[in-house]
Amino acid sequence: MSLETAWGLRERPSKGPKPGLSLDRIVDAGIAIAASEGIGAVTMGRVAKALGASPMSLYRYVSARDELYVLMQDAATGTPPGMPAEVTGWRARLEWWARAQREVFRRHLWLVRIPITGPPATPHQLEWMEQGLAALDDSGLEEGWKLSVLMLVGGFVRNEVTLMADLDAGMRAEGRGPDEAMRQYARKVDALTSTAPGRFPSLRRLLATGVLGVADAEDAEGAEDAEFEFEFGLGRVLDGVAVLVGEAGR
Repeated sequence: MSLETAWGLRERPSKGPKPGLSLDRIVDAGIAIAASEGIGAVTMGRVAKALGASPMSLYRYVSARDELYVLMQDAATGTPPGMPAEVTGWRARLEWWARAQREVFRRHLWLVRIPITGPPATPHQLEWMEQGLAALDDSGLEEGWKLSVLMLVGGFVRNEVTLMADLDAGMRAEGRGPDEAMRQYARKVDALTSTAPGRFPSLRRLLATGVLGVADAEDAEGAEDAEFEFEFGLGRVLDGVAVLVGEAGR
C-alpha cells in the first residue's frame, strides 16, 4: 500500500476527512518533526497534533507510520537535479551523482535512520536510479554490473553520511564541537596506547603526526579541503570501478 500511495495509485478519501487535511500536509508535517526532533519522534499521534487533527483522521490518508516513512523519504529525496551538460564521461558523471546524493542526505540526516526494507521502488528513488544507470552508459559495463556499481557507490555515500550523523549526534549530546571532540579523542588514545609499549606501533606513529586530533581534514597532512575524507574514499571506490571498466573494454 505504501508504494501505491507514493505512485498516486491509491484512491484518496472522498468524504469525511478533516477540512484542510491532505496527504501532502501530513508528509510535510512528518518531515518537519523529523528535521527538528529526529525520525523516532514521528508518530501518527505526534503528526496529528502538529496538524491540529485527530490521529484517526490521518489513517484515512496513511495506513500506518511505516507508510508515512516511505512517503516522507520519497518527498525529501526529491527528483535528482539535472546533470550539467559539461559533466561528461562515466566517472565524472558518477562522481557528480554521488555528490548530489550526499547533499540530499546531508540536508535530511534523518533519512539514514529509516531502515532499508527493500530495493528502491518509489518514484524519486527510481529517478535517482535511472540517472545513476545513465551515467554509466559509456562505461561498456553490462547492465548487471552497472547495478552493482550503483549499489557500491550509493552504499559508500550512505555509510559516510551515517557516520557523520552519528558523530554529530554524539558531539551534540556531550556539548562538544568537532575540534574539541577530536582533541579529546587523540589525548585518550595517546594515554591508553602509551600504557602498552610496543603493542600499537602504527597508532603511535599516527599520533605523533597530530593528524588524529584534527577535526577538519583541510588541516591534515596532504588534504586540500574539508571534504577530503569523502573525496578520498569516493576516488578510491571509483578507481576500483575503473579497473572493472577496463576489464570490460578488453
